[in-house]
Amino acid sequence: MKKLVIVESPAKIKTLSKYLGPDYIIEASIGHIRDLPKSNKQAIDIANGFKPFYVISPDKEKVVQHLKMLSKKVDQVILSTDPDREGEAIAWHIAEAIGLKKPIRVTFNEITEEAVLEAMKHPGKIDMKMKTAQEARRVLDRLFGYDLSGLIWKKVRYGLSAGRVQSPALRILMEREREIRAFVPEKYWVITATVKNKDKKEFILFCSEEPRDKKLVEKILKAGQKENWTVSDVKETKAKRNPRAPFRTSTLQQTASSRLGFSPSRTMQVAQKLYEAGLITYMRTDSTNLSKQAQGQLSKFIKKEFGEKYYAPKNYGKQSKGAQEAHEAIRPTNINKLTAGKNSDQKRLYDLIRRRTVSSQMAPAEVLRTKIIVKLDDEKIPFFFINGSRVLFDGWLKADPASRRDDVELPKVEVGEKLKFIKIEKEEKETSPPPRYSEAGLVKELEKRGIGRPSTYAPIIRTLKDRGYVEKEGSQLKPTDTGDVVSTFLEKYFAKYISDEFTAEMETDLDEIAEGKREYVQTLKEFYEPFTKDIKKKEDIPKLTDLEKADAKYKCPECGGPMTIKLGKNGKFMSCSKFPKCKGARTIEGKIMEGPKELKEKCPKCDKPLVLREGRFGKFISCSGYPKCKFIKEDPKEAEKKKTGVKCPQCKDGEMVEKRGRFGVFYACSNYPDCKYAINAKPTGKICHYKRKDKGGKECGALMMEGTKTIPERCSDKTCPNNRPDRL
Repeated sequence: MKKLVIVESPAKIKTLSKYLGPDYIIEASIGHIRDLPKSNKQAIDIANGFKPFYVISPDKEKVVQHLKMLSKKVDQVILSTDPDREGEAIAWHIAEAIGLKKPIRVTFNEITEEAVLEAMKHPGKIDMKMKTAQEARRVLDRLFGYDLSGLIWKKVRYGLSAGRVQSPALRILMEREREIRAFVPEKYWVITATVKNKDKKEFILFCSEEPRDKKLVEKILKAGQKENWTVSDVKETKAKRNPRAPFRTSTLQQTASSRLGFSPSRTMQVAQKLYEAGLITYMRTDSTNLSKQAQGQLSKFIKKEFGEKYYAPKNYGKQSKGAQEAHEAIRPTNINKLTAGKNSDQKRLYDLIRRRTVSSQMAPAEVLRTKIIVKLDDEKIPFFFINGSRVLFDGWLKADPASRRDDVELPKVEVGEKLKFIKIEKEEKETSPPPRYSEAGLVKELEKRGIGRPSTYAPIIRTLKDRGYVEKEGSQLKPTDTGDVVSTFLEKYFAKYISDEFTAEMETDLDEIAEGKREYVQTLKEFYEPFTKDIKKKEDIPKLTDLEKADAKYKCPECGGPMTIKLGKNGKFMSCSKFPKCKGARTIEGKIMEGPKELKEKCPKCDKPLVLREGRFGKFISCSGYPKCKFIKEDPKEAEKKKTGVKCPQCKDGEMVEKRGRFGVFYACSNYPDCKYAINAKPTGKICHYKRKDKGGKECGALMMEGTKTIPERCSDKTCPNNRPDRL
């Protein structure tokens, strides 16, 4: 009996063929095979119960023909797409496209021989409730995006867009950006004192207050130089550090970002490969549960590897609002496999998943926390202190040493002991605004607010970057001028539809459709009828051509008149208020914008004159025949500015130069594509001298690069411990 098994990814074919044998033909749909057409009028029949009309994607026509041909040659067709809503929808689309009358559905949470063979013994049907929930999401997103984007095109600028979950995410970033803009820094002082105990051990104490009044600072400094320093208390408390739950999608993305420097998209791509290779369980999940089989494996492994006292099984409850917990947590399929993966990314992510899984079932770590409190004679002067801690029992930290903080051993002192004063110092600082969200931070915030689901976090961030609404500055997401204008427009006129409450409630409605508790038509009707009325009401609002008046100090460079701030394709700029009669313009910083200047040089592609233009990232040279001819090259003067003077350590010939990619600025070898060496930040010119254990004690040798305010310089090699010197 010949059987055809259809999966999503071609990467699964080899593994499944090995498990299932010669009676099974394994083929892949390569993701979705059908979608809504581009024209919204043809896509959804609103009057007929929001019925979607699907078309086969042009690049999948041959795939569908091939699957249809194979389905006629076999006795049975089994649909084994991924075990989630998207997978159910793909299975349904395949069944419809190739004409299966009674499609058989088989799912597995992990691609291991045992799991696959067991799943094949229990075939089922397509879960139509989950398929309908996915369809409702797709239709909702189309109606929301097309109708609202159309209005933004008319009122703000052509080509801009809105999205049901993308716009609330952008609003969250903009709310933080406004906090940063409104923030007024305040001066404060950090006061430290250096003292010695009776054993002549020197240590530093910190003032318990960080005064903003300079008079108080001087008073503390004078008192510190004259008065006695007496130990008033030594507090020792035992505390437990509990292990963390096994990974779910959002926590995997967050931890991979902080530990490995991976973006959410990169994390999911690597995790997908590990899943398809049968190394980890399904990676789109909001559950922290572990199967009995996994718990059994962990019990044996922990007891054997670490000892009986380290094993402490634990079930973790719901970790997020709206969690469906349809799958297991993300874990290795075989806990005894210490390393796995074909490349560095896969090996590092597998190691992260494995360590988190093992440590989740281990005993809490026991820590002794010590605080020494020192007072001056004058009781009105704030006390000074120093904190220390040391691990008494490592517990789960033995399996996950990267989570262990360095022990801070304090000198031995006694209550009432007089300390010898050495010096007291002050350091003037300024309060900092709240930080911008990192990608991992935004994922955490979206989950906390109930916006999106495990499968949507990475696409949300990718969409915001691809559309030019946010850009990365280091590890932080900063809204662009375009993102600012779009979010401000939506917050002013459509606040309800991009609010946390509305978006989270809509996610709950979709969950209820998947559970069979809510109707598809009812859900869409309740959303669309008031939504489309609100769109029509806003048709008469004035077009947003001018954002605001420019600062009066900036005059039009051509006529001397006042200027207004407008939104162009490259962000905000200043334009003459008499435009289009006067075409004078300045950058948002006030620099005069010049029109294209024709050069004597000819285009090597079409022989038309080349012109010098000014874009968002500086001057560049392009063909005067644009858009018919798209020849472009860098202006030599701009190229000179991007040089760092640092030699490429890989080819020893090129120079590290500034480049810009889809994720922002980075630095790479000038000999690209012959040499592909690249780092994330500007090289300092120094070499990392950290002696690495994995290199037999040899120095790392990678370039050092600029860091942050707190970590001014760090190694550019992410595998080097000196990449995070704050953790050394």
